[in-house]
Parts: sequence; C-alpha cells; structure tokens
Amino acid sequence: MCSRISTEEPSPLVSVVIPTYDRSEHLPDAVRSVTAQTYDNIELLIVDDGSEHPVTEMGQDVPLDELASVTFIHHNENRGANAARNSGIRAATGEYIAFLDDDDEWDEEKIEQQVEAFERGGAEVGVVYTGKQASGPSGTGVTIPSAEGDVMKDLLTGENFGQFSSVMVRSSVIEDTGLPDEQFPAWQDREWFFRLAQHCQFKPVPEVLTYRNVGLPDNITKKFDQKRDVAYPLFVEKHYPLAREYGFYTARTFLASMRRSLARSAIRAGRYSEARKYFLWAFLANPLYRPVHADLLASLGGKWTYESAAQLRRGISTLRSWLG
Repeated sequence: MCSRISTEEPSPLVSVVIPTYDRSEHLPDAVRSVTAQTYDNIELLIVDDGSEHPVTEMGQDVPLDELASVTFIHHNENRGANAARNSGIRAATGEYIAFLDDDDEWDEEKIEQQVEAFERGGAEVGVVYTGKQASGPSGTGVTIPSAEGDVMKDLLTGENFGQFSSVMVRSSVIEDTGLPDEQFPAWQDREWFFRLAQHCQFKPVPEVLTYRNVGLPDNITKKFDQKRDVAYPLFVEKHYPLAREYGFYTARTFLASMRRSLARSAIRAGRYSEARKYFLWAFLANPLYRPVHADLLASLGGKWTYESAAQLRRGISTLRSWLG
C-alpha cells in the first residue's frame, strides 16, 4: 500500500463524478476504489439517475471520511448517463474532474499519476487518460494508450482512447468544450473526446490503472440497437464535416472506423449477420483501412469462424505480453 501524498503546497482538488442507476450491488466497490486512492484531496459526487431505490448514503464499511467532501445528487427520473455526469460536473469545484462508472474500479494510484501527468504536461494538456483492463463475457483485454498531444487525427482514424472511467479532464477545458452531449445513448465518451481534442492536448499514462466491467448480454444487445439506430447516424452527422477538413482519405477512414465499431458491437450482441454487413460497409468506405480486413474475413463464416479468430488473436496478444 502506497502512502498518501504529503506536500508543503496544497494539492489541487480533484472532483470524482460517479453516475449510478439501479446498481447498488456494484456501487460500494467503485466508491471504495476512490477512497483507497493515494491522492489526498478528492471531492466525491455521486449522482443517482432516478434509481428505484435512491442512493443517499453508503454503508459503514465504505470509509468516506477519507475524502475532502462527499455530495449525493438525485434525479427524480432516469435521464441517462450523460445527464447524470453533467449534474456532477455542474456541482464540481475541483481543478480536475475524473469520472468513474458505478461498475468500474480504479487502481489506488490512478488519480495521483494523472495529476502528476497534468503537472508535467503543462497548461496545454486538458485530458489525461490511462490504460485499462476490460472484463466481460468474451474474456479480458488490456489497452495501453500511446497517442498524445494533438490527437484529433488519431480519433478520426479509430484510435481507442478508453472510456469515461479512464479519463481526467481539466475543468477549464470543459468550459471551452461544453458538456457531454445528452443526445447520445452510446459512444458518449468518444463523442466528447472529439470535442475536447479540438480545444486541448491529450496525455497518456501508459499503465493499467482502470478496471472496466463490460455489461451483461441483455445490456450489450440494447447498446447495439442504440448505436445502430441513434448514435451512429448522429455521430456521422455531427463529426463527418470535421473529418472532411482532414482530407478525403481521413474522412473515409473515419466512416470505416465507425462502421467497424458498430460491427464489433453487433458481434458482442450475437448479431453475426448484421456484423458481417457493417464490416463490409467499413471495407467499402475505405478498402485500405487495414484493421477491418481480418474482421471481415473472420465474419464471413458467422459465429464459429469469428470466435475462432478472436481466440487466436487473444492467444497471440497474451503470448506477446508474457514475452514482454
């Protein structure tokens, strides 16, 4: 266990926003991962988005007295995750704001390392994001970030920047960028990153400090429907004009990467015929977009060929990690 930071200068206040909705069984673990941080100046804002049994306090086994302050905010009706995050942002007073989904957890050094990255990076850095481990029905995967500085082109061409739980944002940048868009039922994090990248630089912490739990199968199916019917057309309408400013190739790569993301969501939902269609559409958007080639080939035989190829990729990835 690392000791908490102790400096002569008071450390910047970090606001942690946890949106929650009917997940009382997971929330205490998420909160405990906040109270266990080695950083010593944290205010916690828990936003209950209209749960059937509203969250107004935590159990005695969650040591909230470790934090600078704790605030509970309640929505009278369910308004969506971004609406809950935005209520937390409006109430936050910290120099930096971090987000944690109610079924995710953090390494104890996450906030400390992100604040240090901000201090090293200077005023132009507005977002610091960490590596993550995602666990779900299909297994466990690790993502280590590398893109930094002006990351707009990386975003447009499909680079993965993680989810809300892995990012910390400078409060002043939110004033310039605007709040997360409440119209989006999915890809809420990615859409906001597009706008943040137009106002600041990103800096990675290349370590796994965020532990993400992927939703249950029924939630995954719902998410795919939301992406296909709402988020994808809205995302393209909102950001394709920006992609075109970077040239024809980048614009077509943007479309290919979005369609590939949609196809991969279809795979997770067990919609293999739809996945094959969107992988094909991704290939047609930009035949030179290499990440889609293996996915398209694997999807041609349906579930058996795709899952066999996925197992092979996971095995290769695990072997590479063992070999260093």
